[in-house]
Amino acid sequence: MAKFKLDEIDHQILDMLIDNTRVPFTDIAKKLVISAGTVHVRVKKMEDAGIIKGSSLTLDYKQLGYSFIAYVGVFLQKTSQTKFVLERINEIPYVTVAHITTGKFNVFCKIRAKNTEHAKEVIFMIDDIEGVYRTETMISLEESLNDKKRLMHSIFNEM
Repeated sequence: MAKFKLDEIDHQILDMLIDNTRVPFTDIAKKLVISAGTVHVRVKKMEDAGIIKGSSLTLDYKQLGYSFIAYVGVFLQKTSQTKFVLERINEIPYVTVAHITTGKFNVFCKIRAKNTEHAKEVIFMIDDIEGVYRTETMISLEESLNDKKRLMHSIFNEM
């Protein structure tokens, strides 16, 4: 499949959509002095090329009572148990991210909880999964960086 080429207009459209996925195409069009139809066609082409994969909603978990974040490194008894363990982890809604990793941990998870007591319960749920040897937890004191735009701009500059 041929590599899709993005131009400056595509970059600007993506820039605005990253800020707010719900921004109307008419607002983007006005800002870029192009038609809303052009914005629609370009977004559709980027979706078809797999550059844009859906859109997401950003929740303020703190406002919802889930301000506690921890990262849990999971050690497995055998790496052949990875798929089974990930399927069990997927059943725990408080685990929001899980990666198969190299190095110290077999699986690395991000959890969200109400407080330390709730986090302990979630970690014990992970510990209780058959095949989990042990876990190691790191508490997040603050999310200091979560910037999707910096990487996007670096990628655009390399193109």
